[in-house]
Amino acid sequence: MLLHLAELDRRGFCLLLFWGKKYRLTPIALKLSTSGNGPTYLYLAVLLLLLHRDGQSFFNLLLASFLLELPCYLLLKNTIRRTRPCHCLPAGLVHDFEPSDRYSLPSGHTAGAFVFACAVLQVYPQFGVPVLCWAALVGGSRIVLGVHYPLDIVAGMMLGCSSGYWAGQLLQG
Repeated sequence: MLLHLAELDRRGFCLLLFWGKKYRLTPIALKLSTSGNGPTYLYLAVLLLLLHRDGQSFFNLLLASFLLELPCYLLLKNTIRRTRPCHCLPAGLVHDFEPSDRYSLPSGHTAGAFVFACAVLQVYPQFGVPVLCWAALVGGSRIVLGVHYPLDIVAGMMLGCSSGYWAGQLLQG
């Protein structure tokens, strides 16, 4: 079963990487990936804190969510230690994009994007669907850039969503 799953994961990666090259998606993928960088969430949370009546709730939820997500992310990443595809595939197959750390599972960009999306969904539900779509695109961009396998993205999505959910439950009492 695990061997079959690993093969599907590898094939999914190769297919998305191929589509990214065929349709020249790398510049878009890089912009999407960059939009999921950590400081973006801080800037948006502080902006909403200062300008919107629900900004305090959003800020608190986002902070609590990241306080749950980050230690779990670090523990998983450094325990599983899955080699990134860009570090184990032939040169020329992946892009000239170097990730910030060595391991791929779970995807931190995807986890962060889904933490943010789940916080938006809870505090500003009218923006939930577009932000969830954006979070999924951030995850997909990481595959197109050659730094994650699809299961890394799924793991990041699950980590981000569960952290957002449990933070919401903790803050509700």
